[in-house]
Amino acid sequence: MADHQEASVTLPSDPVSVAAARRYVGNVLSEWGLPPEADVADTVRLIVSELATNAVQHTLGQSPTFTVDVQLDRDERLRIGVTDSHPRYPKRLPAAVQQDNGRGMVIIRWLTAECGGRLSVSPTREGGKTVWITLPWSVPVQG
Repeated sequence: MADHQEASVTLPSDPVSVAAARRYVGNVLSEWGLPPEADVADTVRLIVSELATNAVQHTLGQSPTFTVDVQLDRDERLRIGVTDSHPRYPKRLPAAVQQDNGRGMVIIRWLTAECGGRLSVSPTREGGKTVWITLPWSVPVQG
C-alpha cells in the first residue's frame, strides 16, 4: 500500500448529504482494506455522521457546501477532516444542558478518545474551519 493515500468529496450543506458523507467514507475505508463490518468502521461512520451534521446544522446557512477529507499515512494514522466555510468553531455544551441536540462534539470527542485518537480544529485560509479526527490505523489481518 502507498505511504500516503487521500480522498475527498464536497457535498451541499443539506441534511441528505450526511448519509452521503458517511457512505463515501465507508467506501473509501473499505477500498483501503478496512472491512465494513469492523467495529472501528462503525465508529468512524458515526463520527463522520456527527461531523457532517454539525457542518450542515450549525453553519447557519453561511456554508453552502462542506468537504470531507480522508487521509491515510503510512498505514499508521487515519485522519478525517470536515471543512465548512463558517468561521465559528464548534462548542461543547455543558453536560447539564437538557436539549435534544447540541451534543455532537461530546459524542465525537468520546468516540475518538475511545479509539485512541484525538480531535482538533484548524482555521482555513478562506475563513472557515476544519474539524479533524486522527485515529490509529489498524486493519484486521485476513485469515
